[in-house]
Amino acid sequence: MKAPKHLRSCFLLCGLIVALQTSQAFAQSSSKTVGASLQQAPKERDGQKDFDFEIGTWKTHLRRLVKPLTGSTTWVEYEGSTVVRKVLDGRANLVELKVEGPAGRIEGLSLRLYNPESRQWSLNFANIASGTLSQPTIGQFKNGRGEFYDQETFGGRAIYVRFVISDVTPNSCRFEQAFSNDGGKTWEVNWIAIDTR
Repeated sequence: MKAPKHLRSCFLLCGLIVALQTSQAFAQSSSKTVGASLQQAPKERDGQKDFDFEIGTWKTHLRRLVKPLTGSTTWVEYEGSTVVRKVLDGRANLVELKVEGPAGRIEGLSLRLYNPESRQWSLNFANIASGTLSQPTIGQFKNGRGEFYDQETFGGRAIYVRFVISDVTPNSCRFEQAFSNDGGKTWEVNWIAIDTR
C-alpha cells in the first residue's frame, strides 16, 4: 500500500532535518578539534642565538681532502685559531679562520646572517686567497645540530654542498663540509674542523 503524498513529504522533511542536525553537530565538533589543534601547534623556534655558543677564541684543528670528488683519499692537516664575534646586535656574526700546516696556510672569513622571517642562517665564506664570497649555505639548527645546504659548481659540474655543525659543548664543536655529485644520494666529506677552547 502506497503512503499518501503528504506523509511521504513529511517523512522526507523529517529525514532532511535529522541529516542537517547531524552534519551541523559534526561540523561544530570538527571546528572545535581544528581550533584545539591550531592552539596546540608548536611556536616556531627563534634561532637568532644559535651561534652564541661559539663567540670567542678557539684553537682549530683542520683536516682537508686535497682533491674532492676524484676518488682521492689524501688529506692534509692544519693547526691555528678561529675568532668569532657578534655583529649587528647578534643578528650576524663574523668568523676569522687562520690555520697553517705542511700544505700551506688558509685564511678565511665567514659572515653569518640570520633571517628572522625564514628563521634560517646563511653562511657566507671567503677564502682570502680568492678574495670573493662563496655562494651561501642556508639552513638552521635542530636539536643542537646545524645543517646548511647549497648548490654550486665544482670542477665544471653542478654539485650539492652540505655543511654540518655538531658535537657542540661549552668547550668544543665540530664542523664538517661534504659534497654530493649525485643529487644528494651520497656525500663525500672533504673538510673537518674541530674547535676547542
